[in-house]
Amino acid sequence: MTPTPVNIALIQVSCSDDIMSNLDKTFLRIRDAAGNGAQIILLQELFAWPYFCREIDERYFEWAEPVPGPITTRLEKLASELNVVIVAPLFEKRAPGLYHNSAAVIDADGKYLGKYRKTHIPEDPGFHEKFYFTPGDLGYSVFATRYGRIGVLICWDQWFPEAARLTAMMGADLLVYPTAIASLPEEAGNKSRQYLEAWQTIQRSHAVANGCYVASINRVGTENRLSFWGHSFVSGPFGEVLAEGGDGEETIACRIDPSTIDRHRTTWPFFRDRRTDTYGPVTLRWLDSNEDL
Repeated sequence: MTPTPVNIALIQVSCSDDIMSNLDKTFLRIRDAAGNGAQIILLQELFAWPYFCREIDERYFEWAEPVPGPITTRLEKLASELNVVIVAPLFEKRAPGLYHNSAAVIDADGKYLGKYRKTHIPEDPGFHEKFYFTPGDLGYSVFATRYGRIGVLICWDQWFPEAARLTAMMGADLLVYPTAIASLPEEAGNKSRQYLEAWQTIQRSHAVANGCYVASINRVGTENRLSFWGHSFVSGPFGEVLAEGGDGEETIACRIDPSTIDRHRTTWPFFRDRRTDTYGPVTLRWLDSNEDL
């Protein structure tokens, strides 16, 4: 079946400690996006919560819930009502003492298709995710939705080309990166801009190297010392920015055409020319000598 053009929407908002308010705000934007023709709606990392990983505090574990669970049940009803696909990143409680940074994928008929668990877990000043999250163990996944094949990765995953490659090789037309990336006060000004440009560059390179579309959804607003810069964007297979938001709350709309992927991959045949017989050592942590090759 030949892919057809599809309208996607990226929702970037600020979040507070009031989870119900965060949900209501995002659900309203989902309805508005669907009313404006969106068929796939993409939400930011941990969309229902503030970015609690900015600090270490055991009380935040109380916010987690099973996936599927109460929030996915509400999203399933909404997706079915609006005939939209929703990618919703969640704080998953898997078992006592076991938590994941996850994303649920819900099809346009309201069916829960499954989840992806964030594979790469960062630990940096203001981003204490290793305290909260266990690395994902479901592997990389592609979800066949009514409107296209979506590969979901989450935030820190976006810096690793191996994750993008493997997900693209599984047939993803669209790589989706829900994100919570921000600047610290000491990174303001030109340094913050450099980080933003590096963040976009690495993801645009995934689009080029894999001949597919990439959508990254970042939150906005200031939470304690973190200033989330937004600028959610969509890249085409040649790395061109098709749509980009600013640093405030907004819904970014974009039309993509997966039917062009075959032509892009024929023009730049990276998959054809891969030397898979030479890549074995990439699974090693480091190459200490030529003997490791």
